[in-house]
Amino acid sequence: MNNIGFIGVGNMGYAMIKGIVSTLQDMNLVYTDINREKLVQIMKEVNYEYVDNNIECVKQSKYVVLAIKPQYYEEVLKDIKEAITDEHIIISIAPGIKINYLKDVLGETVKIVRAMPNTPALVGQGMSAISFSGDVFLDNERKVITDIFSSFGEVVTLEEHLIDAVVPISGSSPAYVYMFIEAMADAGVLFGLSRDISYKLASQAILGSAKMVLETNQHPAQLKDAVCSPGGTTIEAVTELEKNGFRSAIMEAMKVCYNKTKSF
Repeated sequence: MNNIGFIGVGNMGYAMIKGIVSTLQDMNLVYTDINREKLVQIMKEVNYEYVDNNIECVKQSKYVVLAIKPQYYEEVLKDIKEAITDEHIIISIAPGIKINYLKDVLGETVKIVRAMPNTPALVGQGMSAISFSGDVFLDNERKVITDIFSSFGEVVTLEEHLIDAVVPISGSSPAYVYMFIEAMADAGVLFGLSRDISYKLASQAILGSAKMVLETNQHPAQLKDAVCSPGGTTIEAVTELEKNGFRSAIMEAMKVCYNKTKSF
């Protein structure tokens, strides 16, 4: 049974479901959530039936994705504990929820995958990091799990102690990027451009810049230097950003984000 079940269909769960149904045609899908309106909406989009409760979702699945916020884990794990068997694989996507915690609640023999995807999964451009518990996973199980996360973007496998570092860098960072786009677009409007054009210019510039980092294998500093002509407009802007602590602000924001994952 390669059924995958989602407990929770919020922003992240919904984004993952969209990627899975568009890419993995051989994967059967079930899902549940306390928000019935959202369940009906998703059913109309993906043509897979939802189930009424968490236990039924577990019973119909081999791979169970806990797509819920950290503060709800205790309640949900207590609810599904008796339905979990050694045949299940539990996939946690919440920041700060460690494999040992899940095993303490569900049982030492339960296979766990800890993952950190991000919301660009909704458009097939997600970035996920996954970590497997120390149990013996079958080759097919590892492949299915990797295929799940590859269905909506890129995926890397890491040791669990590094997963918390992924949260600020790719898990939460889309929010910072959206703020950056909004700020650039606001400046464009200030300079007389329409808001639609400003958003398009800023968004495509960021998309293209990221693609250059990934595809040229050049250091970001080299790519930056290539844009900064001596005495030119760009170096003026870079100087002002540095004067206002641009890089420091980003690093400090990521540090508090990282520390927050330790508080769950």
